[in-house]
Amino acid sequence: MSLVFRNSAKRLPNASVVLTNYLEQSKEPPWTSFFVKYSSVIDDQRGRSHFNWKVGNSNYHVLRSGCFPYIKYHCTKRPYENLEVEDRLFYILKIVNLGFPLLLYGLSAVFMISYKEIVKTSQGEVYIYFLLKEDKGSMN
Repeated sequence: MSLVFRNSAKRLPNASVVLTNYLEQSKEPPWTSFFVKYSSVIDDQRGRSHFNWKVGNSNYHVLRSGCFPYIKYHCTKRPYENLEVEDRLFYILKIVNLGFPLLLYGLSAVFMISYKEIVKTSQGEVYIYFLLKEDKGSMN
């Protein structure tokens, strides 16, 4: 019986795949900011806070934070820069404040989220969540 259950278990997509697929399906927007539930993905970007992410013809500066029960992404289309110093600084700040501000942000987001979209991956569809519906292609 456990063999049947194990074979039928759904494999979750990596968070990085959801990030890439959303940026592609949104036609490489100038910016975006969204949440994805930890329970919907494998967190393959754990420990990364500020980094470059290449999608198609675009490079994005990604600010990423774990804010339980979500992972929060804020992406801005920008030229490649070395972001190692900023990445380490954000990581240290998260450790110093024990993650409490991010926990509070995540818990309050549960009540503030007003819009969701589906991101298609090879492992299935994943919902991502927004505080407000975004105007696709808007510079603000």
